[in-house]
Amino acid sequence: MPSHAVATASARLGRRGELLRGLTRAPWLLLPLLVVVAAPAARAEHQIFYRYTVLGYVKDGAGKPRPAQRVELIRDKTGFSYLGDTDTSGLFVIVARLGDESAGESLTLRLGDTQVRVIARFDPANHTEERGTRVDLQGTRVLERPSWFRSTLTQFLGAPRP
Repeated sequence: MPSHAVATASARLGRRGELLRGLTRAPWLLLPLLVVVAAPAARAEHQIFYRYTVLGYVKDGAGKPRPAQRVELIRDKTGFSYLGDTDTSGLFVIVARLGDESAGESLTLRLGDTQVRVIARFDPANHTEERGTRVDLQGTRVLERPSWFRSTLTQFLGAPRP
């Protein structure tokens, strides 16, 4: 290798070394780059194809709403749980992070000692319609009503907030 080639290679390595030393001294310089790279991923988390909503009403045996009840949705595959509380009308809404690959996944909905297995049923190719189901708990009875999901969600989203 000619002597001038060795000198050129050494100079290039020296400049890279200076750059790396500068970045280790001031890692905050990478923050803008990290924000730009991570922003699309963060937005994707809120897209329809990354969420599955379980909602419903909790009522006592006589049909009276049970406000302030803690409802838990557990992903059986991972053990991760999502929590929700009922409002004054007994309505709970829990949004779980389930992507396209989670179609058919088993979930457990729990309220106190009552629990029911729910299967995440949706078309993974459909990225326009909300995904979810409605599960009502009345006394000791549990009723899954997937056909009522959209109307209940629409009513919930359109309802004025207290």
